[in-house]
Amino acid sequence: MTSRFATTVAPVMLAVAAGAVLTACGGDDSSASSTPSLTSSATAAATTTQAPTSTSTSATSTSPGATTSPGAAATAPDEAEPVPSGFPGPTEVPIDARGTAFLDALKSRGVTVAGNGDIAIGTASYICAAQSEGVADDQVLTFVTANVGAEASASGATISAEDASRTAQTYVDVARSTYCG
Repeated sequence: MTSRFATTVAPVMLAVAAGAVLTACGGDDSSASSTPSLTSSATAAATTTQAPTSTSTSATSTSPGATTSPGAAATAPDEAEPVPSGFPGPTEVPIDARGTAFLDALKSRGVTVAGNGDIAIGTASYICAAQSEGVADDQVLTFVTANVGAEASASGATISAEDASRTAQTYVDVARSTYCG
């Protein structure tokens, strides 16, 4: 019967003791008031039965108007390092032979591309990918027409809807004959 009593009453008494210790720690202040230290379990058990000692927190508290300076890791270095040459890399992507053939074919058909032809080559890549995935021609043409308008805008030109549609068809035809492999 003693073991049954111990297994039934012990958890209840443990809970009551824990509640008493927490109550003895004081109020509802959840902030720490001293620096914790590692102790053995025997020392920890002995200190839980002692009355709590009060510590002053005025030495560690700061006044509302006080400012602190950031640590060394949070401050910028004294001197900035020079930027490496070629940073962040080339400003233009080299155009391969397939891209050059595509751009030359567009020029021969009277199409002027913006810049170095990056937008036009990107459009040709889309045309080829859409063709290999079986995208409907009208959907491809709609997307290419939008790209033609964006390219005209990038070069500072204005283009009518009719001219954009005609140029888009030229892009599709030229891409399929020179760029898509």
